[in-house]
Amino acid sequence: MEENRKKKKLSAAMQFILLFGIVSLFSDMTHEGATSIRGAYLSLLGASAATIGFVSGLGELVGYSMRYVFGRMTDRTKKYWPMVIAGYVLDVLAVPALALVGEHGWIAACVLLVIQKMGKAIKKPAKDTVMSFAASQEGAGKSFGIQEMLDQIGAFLGPVLLYVVMLLKTDGTTYQIYSTCFAVLAVPGVLTLLLLAVTKRKFPNPEKFEPEPKEYIPFKIKKSFVFYITGISLFAFGFLDYSLVVMHISRTYTTLSSGMYSATALIQENTLPLLYAGAMLVDAVAAMLFGALFDRIGVKALVFSTLVSAPFAILVFGGHSLTALYIGIALWGVGMGAQESIMKAAISGMVPKNSRATGYGIFEFSFGIFWFLGSWLLGNLYDQSITWLIGVSVAAQLVSIPFYFLTVRERKRENAQENSSAA
Repeated sequence: MEENRKKKKLSAAMQFILLFGIVSLFSDMTHEGATSIRGAYLSLLGASAATIGFVSGLGELVGYSMRYVFGRMTDRTKKYWPMVIAGYVLDVLAVPALALVGEHGWIAACVLLVIQKMGKAIKKPAKDTVMSFAASQEGAGKSFGIQEMLDQIGAFLGPVLLYVVMLLKTDGTTYQIYSTCFAVLAVPGVLTLLLLAVTKRKFPNPEKFEPEPKEYIPFKIKKSFVFYITGISLFAFGFLDYSLVVMHISRTYTTLSSGMYSATALIQENTLPLLYAGAMLVDAVAAMLFGALFDRIGVKALVFSTLVSAPFAILVFGGHSLTALYIGIALWGVGMGAQESIMKAAISGMVPKNSRATGYGIFEFSFGIFWFLGSWLLGNLYDQSITWLIGVSVAAQLVSIPFYFLTVRERKRENAQENSSAA
């Protein structure tokens, strides 16, 4: 009887994983709720499509490229909790601060969005590292699967929360309604920090979950790694940030609260958050499906996910019906889910464990640069030619596919060489 009770009791590592997962849930409610309306908000404040594309890309550049710097800093100092806490504070408090920028404060809003991405850059390497310590006790796939599931629950609930706020907030201007939405996001933001404090107090030294490695294996950049980075960077270049997507929807498809109608006013503006919530649900399902496919066929899984998601720009920007819009948003969610589940898994198989932070840093630096350049270019193209925007977006994603095949071929060759050397 006592033995059965012990078996049913959660291990310390699993308790840590679940607590940290709930922290991520409330964090995602905060910043993903903001993501669901930030493009429309920036446009309302006076930002052009080119500006929104530039700032979105710049935010991703900061969010990804600086992870290399903070990852190296975390490895050197071993100050895991201070880095995690500092990052979360910037991440979740920059979002409700958007409620205070004023009706023409698009510059201040852009600055806050970049600060929020900097917070993610600070926390992410340290967060992934401490999660990996606990995951070593419970299984990496299972542990990060739980984390991703809780993330996506938060990513779904955040936009739904804003939808409810928009339904209840029937008086006031469009700016006041959006401002109220960002102010409400302070609630999950504060809950994030409170639960983070509880997690730190309960597990002050998460590095003790995993024993120290016996030997150091230096990281060498191989051809397969270069091909993979090239492919995923091309994908990032063509994969539109959701800020541009929601800005286009708000301009083209919605009925504005002022009573002015666009040529194809098919949906109410207060339903915009639900579109993103739906995309996050598709994201969660795609992450599980393509993650499982990756375990079976490796990087080739990205070929299938890219073929499925690449046409989303045609439907969202080229279509003029709700059916086209919904399918396009769903395909965008497939692309997000696939890259989130496969990216980390692919790198972990290419880079030695004790050098993985360096490998992730190089990878994310390249990903961030190309996301930034693509978002900037596509934002400019939106103001010039929707046709060119669609063409560049789809083409860049499809051009990544040959590099995935080259990655697979080189991995086979490198593994054969390693096996022959070992023999």
